[in-house]
Amino acid sequence: MSFQTPITISEAIENISTAKYVLPAIQREFVWPSYKIEWLFDSLMRSYPVSSFLFWNVEGKSVSEYKFYHFLKSFRERFNTHNIDIDTTGTGNFIAVLDGQQRLTSLYIGLKGSYAYREKHKHWNNDEWSIPTRHLYLNITKKLDDQAEEDGRVYEFSFLKESDTNKIDIYNETWFRVGKILDLQNISSFNRYVRENNISDTAADILARLQEVIFSDRIINFFLEKDQDLHKALNIFIRINSGGLPLNFSDLIMSIAIANWNTKDARKEIHNLVDRIQEKGFSISKDLIFKTYLYLFSKDIRFKVTNFSSNNAHNFENYWDKIRDAISAAFDLIKGFGYTDFTLTSKNATIPIIYYIYHKNISYNFCTSTNFKEDREIIKKWLHVMTIKRIFGGQSDGTLAQIRKAFTNDINGVTKIYSQISHFPANEINSQVKRDISIGDEFIEEIIKTQKDDRYAFSILALLYPNLDYRNNDFHKDHLHSASSFTQNNAKILNLSPDDKCIFLSKEWNNSIINLQLLDSNENMSKQDKSLSTWFELETKTRDKYTLQNHYLIPADTSLELKDFAIFANARKNLLKEKLWNILK
Repeated sequence: MSFQTPITISEAIENISTAKYVLPAIQREFVWPSYKIEWLFDSLMRSYPVSSFLFWNVEGKSVSEYKFYHFLKSFRERFNTHNIDIDTTGTGNFIAVLDGQQRLTSLYIGLKGSYAYREKHKHWNNDEWSIPTRHLYLNITKKLDDQAEEDGRVYEFSFLKESDTNKIDIYNETWFRVGKILDLQNISSFNRYVRENNISDTAADILARLQEVIFSDRIINFFLEKDQDLHKALNIFIRINSGGLPLNFSDLIMSIAIANWNTKDARKEIHNLVDRIQEKGFSISKDLIFKTYLYLFSKDIRFKVTNFSSNNAHNFENYWDKIRDAISAAFDLIKGFGYTDFTLTSKNATIPIIYYIYHKNISYNFCTSTNFKEDREIIKKWLHVMTIKRIFGGQSDGTLAQIRKAFTNDINGVTKIYSQISHFPANEINSQVKRDISIGDEFIEEIIKTQKDDRYAFSILALLYPNLDYRNNDFHKDHLHSASSFTQNNAKILNLSPDDKCIFLSKEWNNSIINLQLLDSNENMSKQDKSLSTWFELETKTRDKYTLQNHYLIPADTSLELKDFAIFANARKNLLKEKLWNILK
C-alpha cells in the first residue's frame, strides 16, 4: 500500500461518472444527512483538510470474482438508498473505494446528483409533494459570520428545491447551483458567465474560490492497495473504520457475509428483505436481521464481530431462505394484529415470535390457517402484554436470552425447541423473564392515563377489545364522549362544580384510555359526532343493553350525559382497572 499523487475533485467526479471508481460489496450504504454534505463543501472552500482516502486497485480475476456497486448518485430518503450492482465482466482494471465512500458520494451528489428528503409533517409517499428533490446551492451574495453561525460556517451551502430559490430571490439573495461550476472550468467561460449574469465582485470572488476547489486544488489524497486478496481488503476496511464514525455491528456483519456467501448476493438479499418488510408498513434495519440470526443459532447474541465467524456466515447463507420467510411471516402476523410501525414500540419483541415460527417450520401458512388460530391468539395477547409492560426496553439482550430458555436449554444442541411445545409458550416465557413484571395498582393507574396518540394506547385498547377485525386494519380509536366537548365554555354551560370541572377539562380523564374505545369502522361511522347518551340509546334499539355495555366496556347504571362526565369517568376507570388486572395478572 503506497501514497499516490493527489487528484482534484473534478477528476474524482469524472472517475465516478465513468465507473472507474466503484464500491466493493463490503462497503456500507450512504448514510450522511444533507447538512453534513453542506459542511463538507464549506470545509473545502476554507481549505480545511478532509482526510485521506484508501483505494484498492482491482485487476485480473478479482474483477469478475468479487461483487461491486456503482456510487449512489441521487439519494431519495427511504426510497432510493441502495447502490446498484455493476457487471464487471470483461472490464479492465478499476478502483474500489475502501475508505471515503461517504465523502465521495457527497461530492458527487452536491455537484451532479440530488438529495431528496421528506418534508415535515408529510406522509411517506414517494412523490415530489412529500419528498421533493433538492439540489445543492451556494449563496454567492455574501459570506457568513462564522462566529455568529451556530455551526461555524462561512459559506452558505444549502440543499434547496427550485421553488425555494425563487422565494429567496425576493430577499435579493443570489443562489448558485453548485453543479453548474462544472460548466465553468476554463477562464473564458467563467468570465462570460460573470459578465452575462451581472455577477457582483463579492459573488465573483466566491465563485472563483469554488472553481479553484473543484478544478485546481488537489484535495483527494489517497493510498492505493494493490493486493488482490478480498479478505485482506476486508481486514483493512474494518481497521480503518475503527476511527471516526465506526462501522456498527450490522455493517461489519454485512461485510463478512458478502465476503463469504458463495451462491447468493448477501447485500441484495438482505436489502430486499428490509424493503419487503417496509412494504408491510414496518421499518427495520439490518441489525434486526443479524440479531435474529444470532438468536436462532448462537449462544451469545450480543453485537460482537467475534460472534459472527466465516463459518457462521456460511450457515447464514445455507439457512437464509427459511430465515427470510420466518421474518416475513412474523411481520405479516403482527400487521394482522393491527400494529403499525408507530405502535410496535420494540422490534426486538418480534424476535421470539420469529424463533418460534422458524424452529416450528410453520412460515408458510401460519398467518392464515385455521389450524393455528389458537396459537395466533396466544401470540397476540403475549405481544400486547409485553409491549404494555415494556419488557424489551433497556437491556433487551438479557431479556431475549432469558426468553429463549422457554424454547430450549441448549441452543448449541440439536434441539432448538422442545418437542412438547405445541403452542407459543407465553406462560413459560413469563416465568423465565427475570425483570420485574408484576402488576400493581400504581402500574394499572399509569396505563389507564395513557393518551390517545401515545404509542402504547393501541396495545392497551387492543387487550380491552380483542374481538375486532385487526387483520384488515378495520378499526378506529374513538372518544366515548367527543373530544370537542371538553371546553371551558361547555364547562360553564353545564354549571359544573370545581371538582367536576377539573376532571372534565383534564386530558388525564377526557383524552386517556378512560374515555377511549376501539370501534370497527362501521360502528364508528354510525356514531360519528353523536353524544354518547344519544348513540348508546340508538344502539339499544337493535341490541341488548347488557350485551352492549360489555361490548363497549361502558359501566352499567351510570349516566352517559356530558354533564355527568366526572361520575362516568370514575366508574369507567374502576371498570377498566378490574378488566386490565384480570388480563395482565
